[in-house]
Amino acid sequence: MNIISFPQRSEWKQLLARPVQEMAEIEQKVLPILQKVKLEGDTALKEFALKFDKIEITDFQVSQEEIDAAESQLSDELKEAIQQAYKNIHTFHKAQKQTPEVIETMEGVRCWRKSVGIQKVGFYIPGGTAPLFSTVLMLGIPAQIAECQERILCSPSNHPAIYYAAKLVGITKVFRIGGAQAIAAMAYGTETIPQVYKIFGPGNQYVTAAKQLLSKEGVAIDMPAGPSEVAVMADDSAVPSFVASDLLSQAEHGADSQVLLVSTSKKFVSAVNLAVSGQLNRLPRKDLAAKAIENSKIILLENQQDCVDMLNEYAPEHLILAVENYNEIGEQIINAGSIFLGNYTPESCGDYASGTNHTLPTNGYARAYSGVSVDSFVKKITFQEISKQGILNIGRTVELMAEAESLEAHKRAVTLRMESLLS
Repeated sequence: MNIISFPQRSEWKQLLARPVQEMAEIEQKVLPILQKVKLEGDTALKEFALKFDKIEITDFQVSQEEIDAAESQLSDELKEAIQQAYKNIHTFHKAQKQTPEVIETMEGVRCWRKSVGIQKVGFYIPGGTAPLFSTVLMLGIPAQIAECQERILCSPSNHPAIYYAAKLVGITKVFRIGGAQAIAAMAYGTETIPQVYKIFGPGNQYVTAAKQLLSKEGVAIDMPAGPSEVAVMADDSAVPSFVASDLLSQAEHGADSQVLLVSTSKKFVSAVNLAVSGQLNRLPRKDLAAKAIENSKIILLENQQDCVDMLNEYAPEHLILAVENYNEIGEQIINAGSIFLGNYTPESCGDYASGTNHTLPTNGYARAYSGVSVDSFVKKITFQEISKQGILNIGRTVELMAEAESLEAHKRAVTLRMESLLS
């Protein structure tokens, strides 16, 4: 990895730039796909399956028999691991569910807020080289807790672990389609695939472009997305081989992933660099990881405060704090998707089974976005109830404000009620 020593603050922005994605060109390729699915529905989906995936599909929906059969195709050990992950993720997310609390803002005026599950949600799970059944858990569990009525899943993959996880989280329907056309199908609905109100899940640059284009049409999506990334802050209390493995665990996601290490120790970063080289050659996905490493950097800084400031500017998706005073440093981080504290908290645990969600903002969006949670699957509806005494108590305030805004009908809606009580 490229080591950059003590850069000036004026250089930070350029150093921290992510690999550029030519989204405008990709969107031009995706737009006709969206339009064709919108107009032609299932016919378009069949054409795209033949064109892009080289398969002829007559029935998009995965049968319940196929989903049930997936369980027998997995080892007992893997099923137990998935069940343990389910339990941990469910435990963490269930605590996010809020009970409505009635607040009396003044005598006779009661207000409260209730969380209601989004009625129809859709999940996209890509095919490719890694069957992301863990993402089925990460999306399906909070949707299950939020009590979304319809939860559908689209994936070109027929991996049994995806079907097993889908059954575990109560997915209502599974469809065998992928790419931008799957996103379009969920957004618009077809003869076979129901329309949903919010779309979740990762995917390649075409899937990402489809989600972003559809968000301009009012379709809700989980968050803007980019390639996966991790940043590590480490000092001499860290273990070089541990840090190297964390960097490579993100690098193996794909050639467009990016990893970043910041430290104040020249000796430590040299040791990490050696460990990365040694571990890289033993990875099955070493070619992908090696390309990601080319986009990645080790940055030496003068002190911990500089490290904190740089990380807050970078706003990483994942942040590992492998430093002696990790709790103190963690409190200073304001821009990150998820933070991993200490030498024995690898990012991999968050990806799979510790309990937190792994669907997180990338590409610097952690400055303003949170990761997926139960909140992502609910709308919050406010309620209010005003008694006879309450309208008398609050009425004059509303009358004065409405009059000042020249909204006479607003004022009269209050005045009529007050007069009926005072006559």
